[in-house]
Amino acid sequence: MIHHRKSTLIGLAATAILGFATTGVAEADTFVPLPGGSVTESLGDGTTVVVRIAAESATISPSLGATPLHRNAWVSASAQVELSAPARTAKIKPGYVVGCQVNIAGGGANGGANYSSDWEGRSPSAGGSLGGNLSLGPGQAKKFYLLDLEAPDAFGAESHRNFAPFRGTTGSVTWSNSTIGLAGCAGYAQARAFVEAEVETGTAKEVVTVWGQPFSLG
Repeated sequence: MIHHRKSTLIGLAATAILGFATTGVAEADTFVPLPGGSVTESLGDGTTVVVRIAAESATISPSLGATPLHRNAWVSASAQVELSAPARTAKIKPGYVVGCQVNIAGGGANGGANYSSDWEGRSPSAGGSLGGNLSLGPGQAKKFYLLDLEAPDAFGAESHRNFAPFRGTTGSVTWSNSTIGLAGCAGYAQARAFVEAEVETGTAKEVVTVWGQPFSLG
């Protein structure tokens, strides 16, 4: 369940399920603490945007498929955004990139608004929708967003959004034990968290992105 608070700091709990997870199998889970990341950018009007990934971890677990082609991980973290002044609109979009036998490390653990990673140019898709499976072959990568928030559109119909808006100068999204399920990858597999902060002021608009450290899915 996602909870909204009317204070400046907005906390959202998002549970995204991708694939199927299971416990109680013979092989033990592996807990991986991760360092998160932080990036600071200045917009054209001087507004400072700080985007962080904090309290990040992953638990790698054997999947229900129990074959080398199947991987499973539970991921947890908090996305945090701080602005030096209130914006006209501000949105937080957390997600993950998953790659099969492709380097998603790029130039380092962190990256700013102009960050480029090695999988760019290889046609990574926005696949891996909530509630589905990720299926990747060698050299493929997929990007997906964690949030799927329901809200009525301007005509009262149901709409879905992959971002959390916030007012004031600070906002956050927290997820716990969200599941990444990967099938079809016979080689080395990695995943990597990212957080996009879309900020629009009266005279500037930019998307600032921070990347977490890549971690192995086995």
